[in-house]
Amino acid sequence: MKRSTSEWQRADAAHYIHPFTDSSELAGNARIISRAEGVYIWDHDGKQLLDGMSGLWCVNIGYGREELVTAAAAQMRELPYYNSFFQCTTPATIAYAEALTQVAPPGFNHVFFTGSGSEANDTIVRLIRHYWVASGQPKRRIIISRTNGYHGSTMAGASLGGMAAMHAQGGLPIPDIVHIRQPHYFAEGNGMGEEAFGTLCAQALAEKIHELGSENIAAFIGEPVQGAGGVVVPPSNYWREVQAICAQHDIPIIADEVICGFGRLGHWFGSEHFDIQAKLMPIAKGMTSGYLPMGGVLVHDDIANVLQEKGGEFVHGFTYGGHPVCAAVGLANLQIMHDEKIVERVHDEIAPYLQQQWATLADHAAVAAVRGCGMVAAIELGQKDGSRFASTPSAGVQCRDLSVANGLVMRAVGDTLIIAPPLVINKTQIDELIAKARTALDAFAAANL
Repeated sequence: MKRSTSEWQRADAAHYIHPFTDSSELAGNARIISRAEGVYIWDHDGKQLLDGMSGLWCVNIGYGREELVTAAAAQMRELPYYNSFFQCTTPATIAYAEALTQVAPPGFNHVFFTGSGSEANDTIVRLIRHYWVASGQPKRRIIISRTNGYHGSTMAGASLGGMAAMHAQGGLPIPDIVHIRQPHYFAEGNGMGEEAFGTLCAQALAEKIHELGSENIAAFIGEPVQGAGGVVVPPSNYWREVQAICAQHDIPIIADEVICGFGRLGHWFGSEHFDIQAKLMPIAKGMTSGYLPMGGVLVHDDIANVLQEKGGEFVHGFTYGGHPVCAAVGLANLQIMHDEKIVERVHDEIAPYLQQQWATLADHAAVAAVRGCGMVAAIELGQKDGSRFASTPSAGVQCRDLSVANGLVMRAVGDTLIIAPPLVINKTQIDELIAKARTALDAFAAANL
């Protein structure tokens, strides 16, 4: 359908309600993205942008992979859809479940499929509570999460997350979900050593368990690295101490791998980077590299065996859970990752180079701090003493818009700029990303310093 950019924008304003958007601020000026290839996207006017966010943390193997298109078309011709209800399934769904368990950490031999990461996190609320009922401990219903964590935008997912703005809408959180402090050293470290701060944050979990009683707690959930909260990389000792606390009280850990999974941190799953011994792992995004919507929960044998032996019917599911076309694309995506050794390349070469080059931005006058892990990274905009800029619009929005104008997509989380580029980005393209980020920072500094 041929329309001018302004025509598309008018139609967008008239008919499309955007997610996480103040429609009054959008004012009919949506950026219309029309095509993509590799690590680049193009808007409707032909402007090329380096996609520093992999779409929305998900286009891990880059745009334009014909193998995924071919897999989708072949599956659509053979069997475009069937459900997994009523004792049915499809070959593609089974094959993808099997393939996922082969790259998952030891003990994860079962998958429950959903349509998204939000649905995956809704599922874990019901699944872990059902597990405790089947185990004869029905009082264990409370799930402990963290402030500023993100676990989706459905009622349960948003409740698990610790975003105040989301909780202010819709009467959230739902009952029996509580939150403790996040391990965000830049924002909350207050000058103490990083490991001391990591211990302090882990002890917040121990204190909450003592307050609520371990006999009432179903699980602790956390992202290995908090993504939408601003790429919050925890202190090196944090997960080790959380692990010990949870083991002491027989509290399962749920590692939300929606962002961190499928190579993002240089391992198949972020849990492996931090040695998190999880029992449930919500997944999505990188499952199909964003080519089709899909999510799921990887279930450890310790949970699955109890459910299969004592749980009876799990009265939960989705029309599109295990969709055969999505599964076929997921299989093709995994095959590419195996064939091209993408996870190994990220671990050994590309992530170290990205983090090394990103660190060079720390010397900029408009940057208070930088941080990163694997293929995610953040800039804290501010003075060298950590104080923020008093600007309207916010420093983050200003710098984000300057970055886009300069040909680089970065995301603003408050006054934090974050990136998560496709895993297939090369060193020359990383150099381009860094140069464009510095140009955006220069333009911001010229206007604010």
